[in-house]
Amino acid sequence: MAKTKKAKQDKVPKSSELSTSVKGAKAREDARETKGSKAAKAVRKLPKGAAGAAGAVPDEVGLDFTRAWVEFPDPADDEQVFRCDLTWLTSRWTCIFGQGCQGIQAGRADDGCCTLGAHFSDEEDEQRVATHVARLTPEIWQFHDVGHASGWTQTDEDGDRQTRRWEGSCIFQNRPGFEGGAGCSLHILALREGREPLETKPDVCWQLPIRRTYDWIDRPDDTQVLQVTIGEYDRRGWGPGGHDLHWWCTSATSAHGAGEPVYVSYRPELTELMGKEGYAKLVELCEARLASQLPLVAPHPADPPRD
Repeated sequence: MAKTKKAKQDKVPKSSELSTSVKGAKAREDARETKGSKAAKAVRKLPKGAAGAAGAVPDEVGLDFTRAWVEFPDPADDEQVFRCDLTWLTSRWTCIFGQGCQGIQAGRADDGCCTLGAHFSDEEDEQRVATHVARLTPEIWQFHDVGHASGWTQTDEDGDRQTRRWEGSCIFQNRPGFEGGAGCSLHILALREGREPLETKPDVCWQLPIRRTYDWIDRPDDTQVLQVTIGEYDRRGWGPGGHDLHWWCTSATSAHGAGEPVYVSYRPELTELMGKEGYAKLVELCEARLASQLPLVAPHPADPPRD
């Protein structure tokens, strides 16, 4: 019997989260610290006493519950497999920024999850965002003059680069009452130009709350396969600091009432993360799950009851 080809060891570092597309991902020294770990480090900077996770936010469900997972070979790459959380991807979560979002820091609900700014995943991520920042105008970016006069990036104490924090939140976040619209100016730019927001925003911003991780799996026949996991970016995804967030939407019942499930509403993002063929297979499996006449196995506990 022919021996299965081993997954290339230079594809990605072991157990990592990268911002690049699955196809052609390369191991780089600077990728050993993942986007997730940078975000977790930023969360630890939240003021002590601002946390509300321990019982202060009544609409969040617990982190530990039964989930339904599915694994399938990547149709576009026989050296990797996808492992997807169907409980999350068929849930009715939606972003409720400005419509009930309580924010990750107490007293700053209008910030949503923008309070800390966004760490760039790598130099390419920052350069890509810079090309879009150049097209922002004062009409759609509230802090346009500040950003151009004194910069829109900053470096943290460990030398990692991120979007600049200005007046308590990301410099690209337009505050309520701004005529050009509240929220991310890069998001507004994308919508005005007919683009997907994932084209203009930092990687961490458009990927949340989808979490993609990589693991090398050793098989009994002495081969390896790259397992790409697509799941929910819950509090634990932020690292230890995630438990100190004032509020987090993926487990909040108030954020689970969308008309479309996540795998539909996040089609552009999931396609970018999985490739067109991988996403098409995911859609097939999600549709089969929801089409069943039997009670749904392992629904998300934050979802409303099914009709």
